[in-house]
Amino acid sequence: MTEAIRPEMLEKLVLEAMPDAKVKVRCYSGDDHFEMEVISPAFEGKSRIAQHKMVYAALGDNMRAAVHALALKTSAS
Repeated sequence: MTEAIRPEMLEKLVLEAMPDAKVKVRCYSGDDHFEMEVISPAFEGKSRIAQHKMVYAALGDNMRAAVHALALKTSAS
């Protein structure tokens, strides 16, 4: 069984990849369902899909193991 990940750990991973981001993470069911909002100037001019891929890349293997569901909202401002 995969070890549970805390919202603060997910926030830290995103901030390591996008230091200028504002990140809010909340666990909403069990210990592997999360809601995340990421606002970053790095998203400027990028499609919603590209923005989400940037966040998924920051979360790395956690998206396959520790995170079962992620409701993600991104914007440049």
